[in-house]
Amino acid sequence: MELRKDPITRSWVITGDDPGEAGARAEAPCPFCFDTKSPLQVIAVTPNTPGAVWSARAVVHPKPLYHIEGEPGRRGDGIYDCMHSVGAHEVLIENPRHDRHLWNASDEEIAHFLRLAAERILDLKRDPRIKYISLFKDYGKNAGQEFSHPTSQITATMFVPRRVLYELRAGREYFVAKERCVFCDIIQQEERQAQRVIEARGDYLAVCPYAPRVPYEAWILPRYHDSSFERAGLNRPGLRTNLAALLRRTLQRVRSITEDFHLVLHTSPSSLHPSKNLGYWKTIDDDYHWHIEILPVLGSRARSYTFKEVYYSPVSSETAVKQLRTAKIDG
Repeated sequence: MELRKDPITRSWVITGDDPGEAGARAEAPCPFCFDTKSPLQVIAVTPNTPGAVWSARAVVHPKPLYHIEGEPGRRGDGIYDCMHSVGAHEVLIENPRHDRHLWNASDEEIAHFLRLAAERILDLKRDPRIKYISLFKDYGKNAGQEFSHPTSQITATMFVPRRVLYELRAGREYFVAKERCVFCDIIQQEERQAQRVIEARGDYLAVCPYAPRVPYEAWILPRYHDSSFERAGLNRPGLRTNLAALLRRTLQRVRSITEDFHLVLHTSPSSLHPSKNLGYWKTIDDDYHWHIEILPVLGSRARSYTFKEVYYSPVSSETAVKQLRTAKIDG
């Protein structure tokens, strides 16, 4: 595996020579179920108490795209940049049961998963080579789901993904101009207007963004300001229940429209070892705001993306909220 950077889009691309398809693995029996004897490299479990049955656990991905060993060895190839795919690639098993997903598990089970995610992100950030940790979940055939068991994935990379860099730049520019967090201002306006708020639960808010990239796109944000999900996930244990409940209920609403979706957590890049070249880490605790993005995948997804990253959505945020609010959900 090798990472190559496109000089025009500035995106890093993983290249390899594996002709097999990632989704073609046989999963009988499921390697992630509680009673399956499979050679998984377990990294962490929760709850981590002697004699307790695990509720969520992290394992090394069976076919990792990134490997923790070695150095990136970034180098030039003419006008191009490339480096080794050094980093980490983990599978977060959300539940020991094969049928307990984030939308039908208990809030306590989801809270255990969220705590494990926070612990893994914090641990990976201690590696001075790591610049960013991505947590994501792809569910459904049209979303590129890899495993049938309830799982999410974590990748730790030597670079910050371009989409996150866009947010970092926008947040920093807004803060420089107004000395306020743009996400906090968005939350205040959305709560004041009450047109695009799906639901509020404790200190957490689910909204449809003003300019969605896909129909029924939903964001979950904390009402309090914090740039780091892992810091909030570990230091605010009493509030994880509210976040767990809101995540479960929001996914139920989204699944009333379509079963397929992408979910991604946006948290701050590693500030333990800040970049010497980029200035986005200097005010990161003031200008960035962690959040979860849920992008449903509809049959008309092909029309949701057009040239120059101008997105098309046939459903406005205000209309989407009305449908999502009235969706029948449990609990």
